[in-house]
Amino acid sequence: MWMLLLLLCDVAPPLNSSYRWLKDIQAIEQRDAATPPPNGAVFFCGSSSIVRWDLSASFPEWKTVKRGFGGSKIADSSFFADRLVLPYEPSAIVFYAGDNDLAGGLTPEQVRDDFRAFVKIVRTRLPNVPILFIAIKPSTARWKWWDRIQKANDLIRSDCDGKSVMVVDVVTPMLGRDGKPRRELLAKDGLHLSPAGYALWNTIVAQALKR
Repeated sequence: MWMLLLLLCDVAPPLNSSYRWLKDIQAIEQRDAATPPPNGAVFFCGSSSIVRWDLSASFPEWKTVKRGFGGSKIADSSFFADRLVLPYEPSAIVFYAGDNDLAGGLTPEQVRDDFRAFVKIVRTRLPNVPILFIAIKPSTARWKWWDRIQKANDLIRSDCDGKSVMVVDVVTPMLGRDGKPRRELLAKDGLHLSPAGYALWNTIVAQALKR
């Protein structure tokens, strides 16, 4: 019995699930070492919608830095914030994540709490940087979770002050007259954005950044 107890005591604790993105983070850090991000850039953080975004073409008037890794959740960006965001001097942070969280079984309240934790981590080193949360988008692939998506967006919106932390509404223009996602704004997989979808986001986010 005592041998079994010793073996159990020697078992290493489980790694944080965010470590599965370590190679992605290291690749970003290698790019940073070769070409350091400029001061005063707008940092785009989050999941695959950020990864697929052609930022330089979409926002030629701003310096932009991409900090996305596909399939990630809000908590993953929080976990790596000290390596991806906090060492720099962004003029603003544009954040998109949350639909992977809900699809993975998190509740809207947990999504709200995870975003709240992200803001708190950023504020430890960057107390004044504006944070723009792009509302979790409607999509045909995840339409069955639409009620939870709406609730998560509402909870986050009510948690923001509307000034230093605000929600960027992409939901309203992405819905058609029938109340369903506009299919032309989505890629073939029904989840990610099409070029038309990104064109819409470009306009909306640019207006939010100017404000």
